[in-house]
Amino acid sequence: MRHLFFLLALLPTFAQAWGNHSPMCYRAFERMPEVAGAAVVKAEPLGDFLRDQEAAIARTLDAQEAWAREHLKGHAPRPDALRFVPDAKRSDADRRTAFLRALRLSPQSKLALYLQVDPRDAESARPTIDFNEVSVVMPGKGATQRFVALRPGEEVAPLAVLASACDEPDYGHDLNLFDDNLGSPANPRYGFGKQPFGNPAVAIGSQAPFHMGFFHQGAIFNTLAPSFARTFAELRVQQYGGLAVLAWQTGHAYWGWRFAGLALHHVEDLTQPYHASAAPGATLGHMMWVNLKAQLGAPVDRQGLVVLQSNRHFVLEQFQTRWVMDAARQRRDGPLEMALRDATHDARYPPWSPIYVRDVVAAEAFAAGPATDAAVVVGAPAKFVTDPNFDFAANEAQLGPELARDMQGQRDALRARIAELLGHFGAHSRNALRGLLKQANRQSPR
Repeated sequence: MRHLFFLLALLPTFAQAWGNHSPMCYRAFERMPEVAGAAVVKAEPLGDFLRDQEAAIARTLDAQEAWAREHLKGHAPRPDALRFVPDAKRSDADRRTAFLRALRLSPQSKLALYLQVDPRDAESARPTIDFNEVSVVMPGKGATQRFVALRPGEEVAPLAVLASACDEPDYGHDLNLFDDNLGSPANPRYGFGKQPFGNPAVAIGSQAPFHMGFFHQGAIFNTLAPSFARTFAELRVQQYGGLAVLAWQTGHAYWGWRFAGLALHHVEDLTQPYHASAAPGATLGHMMWVNLKAQLGAPVDRQGLVVLQSNRHFVLEQFQTRWVMDAARQRRDGPLEMALRDATHDARYPPWSPIYVRDVVAAEAFAAGPATDAAVVVGAPAKFVTDPNFDFAANEAQLGPELARDMQGQRDALRARIAELLGHFGAHSRNALRGLLKQANRQSPR
């Protein structure tokens, strides 16, 4: 029984939490004074920032690694061979490669100059650019992102930089980083070891441990499934957040807002109950029972649980994405938009700190799991969320329109539940950004 969560080995192959983060971040930040009143910034290639601040970046990354080794539970130490060591003589391309290796990001990460256009804006005369210029993950049918290129030196609003970057970690930054992933980095390896959960053979699932955090399952769960504690969302928040602070302090404001958005993505993912709980719709006792049956040769109930949790995760994201995008395209405010903007509850949470992601964001999402799962079951057509023989993920392109058309029953209750969750999304995003901005104003450049 110690390998209980072989039961859920395939569950987190779907690693996205909220679909497209950017439209929601436009709404969450557009009336925040620190963003709306910020001066325009000039777009800057990553190589310029790396070249100008090479020594400071090296000190920052080393300090982050030392902090992570001391404070992050389950941290996988970065191999010393991956340290970012200043070298003024190397090429920009080599410096960029060294930077990605030191952060332990995918070597294929684009980090291009681009914006994701706010879907509420009128169609721009600027031509869109191909998805593959921004992302190594190819879009699924119905993808809502629309990208345009930025020119070096072009002036751009911080809101657009921030909101665009909030979606960016889903573009392949965390793919295939574990030793048992196909094509994982080698010579040296990244040091993350074997993928702690999910299917290591499914590329998109390999990013799950960087976008989920099962911190509040309890002692019994942790004893039976210790690998689920090995998640790296907190690491990414600290890495990107520290780089944002450094960039703001050293006159690289574009990368301050860009790195801040990258950090916020991982905070926002953990506001999603299906990313903060292994199975929000199932008790530990039920998970143990179906796993025992599977070990005795009857795996049907175990696989059914996997399918149901995955389906409900997909359906929640489909509803949320469609409602947000439809309202944006019609330039209409509804309960989701009002929830995203509502800053009246921001102060009810403690100030931003290194433990905020685990002790505030993930704890709240974990507690919201059972009610969220129940709202999906009641609010969606039964075949999508109660039939363990029906795999929505395998038929998403075909059945997405049918899902939208057939949604009946308690959809208002489901919309209200999603609005509550998006209220958390907005509040935690703003609190995290406030914390980073305060750090930048308080600290001296390294």
